[in-house]
Amino acid sequence: MKPVTLTTERLLLRPFRRSDAPAVHTACQDPDIPRWTSVPYPYTLRDAEHFTGAFSPQGWRQDTDLSFAVLTRDTDALVGAVGLVRLDRLHTPEHQAELGYWTAREQRGKGYTAEAAAAVVRWAFRDLGVERLEWRAEAGNHGSWAVARRTGFHREGTLRGELVRGGTRRDVWLGSLLPSDLPAPDAPPREPAARTPYLPYGG
Repeated sequence: MKPVTLTTERLLLRPFRRSDAPAVHTACQDPDIPRWTSVPYPYTLRDAEHFTGAFSPQGWRQDTDLSFAVLTRDTDALVGAVGLVRLDRLHTPEHQAELGYWTAREQRGKGYTAEAAAAVVRWAFRDLGVERLEWRAEAGNHGSWAVARRTGFHREGTLRGELVRGGTRRDVWLGSLLPSDLPAPDAPPREPAARTPYLPYGG
């Protein structure tokens, strides 16, 4: 798939570049990110270089994992990442994808992640033909759920012991979003996201 760029009022979303590796490495030193996400720990500069220079570009080429670097439009500072895993490409023909995200510590509490997620969601439904989006997070990740809920997701339930992390099985919250769930453009904003990291399963 040809990489695309999205913009919002405050943000620029574009595919990761190898030059983003130092900023990604710095952001992922926050221990909360590997605690709640699939980001490896410890996270080295080599990990960041692989993600930005190999993994992310390959995901775009194969149309399986579409990861955006989220940047502020005024300062070009890295806010975090938002991505789609194309479940329809990997497993099923049902036009489904999974949304994931993480946010750098200093950028939390500003509504950036929900703003970026909303842009990616609308792009997925409008341009990719996605008919159902899923959101997953380890049970207890209230920050991730705050962003998902603000984006319009409905929490469907808990998958018991679905995630293995650190040799321990953990419960996972599952949510979904359909095109008909999207709030109207003039709808009042939902509650602000909590100041915790977000990223269900890499994106």
